[in-house]
Amino acid sequence: QVQLVESGGGLVQAGDSLRLSCAASGRTFSTATMGWFRQPPGKEREFVAAISRSGGGTYVADSVKARFTISGDNAKNTVYLQINSLKPEDTAIYYCAASFLNPAPHAMAIMRLYNYWGQGTQVTVSS
Repeated sequence: QVQLVESGGGLVQAGDSLRLSCAASGRTFSTATMGWFRQPPGKEREFVAAISRSGGGTYVADSVKARFTISGDNAKNTVYLQINSLKPEDTAIYYCAASFLNPAPHAMAIMRLYNYWGQGTQVTVSS
């Protein structure tokens, strides 16, 4: 059974940094595309960043590119999202997702291409 478990969220102050982790199990994720999405309160879920586990290529939303970095550790089957200079508008539930459809970089933001989803981790940024 495939499992994605996010961790690292919490209540932080504006300007702080956080590193979110997504631990994957139940399947070989070495060829998956792993993505991070977020859902702010009262809004729709949106793409944040993705990484191709096989090629290592990354794709980050323009709105957060200057502050967010996605990386992966194949040995640990874990993907990370480093968030710097947090802002109140970063407040959201952050979800990890996996796609085995090998989307092209420009398609990594498409939610329906992701087969598996974690339960999410809450990030709350106070001003």
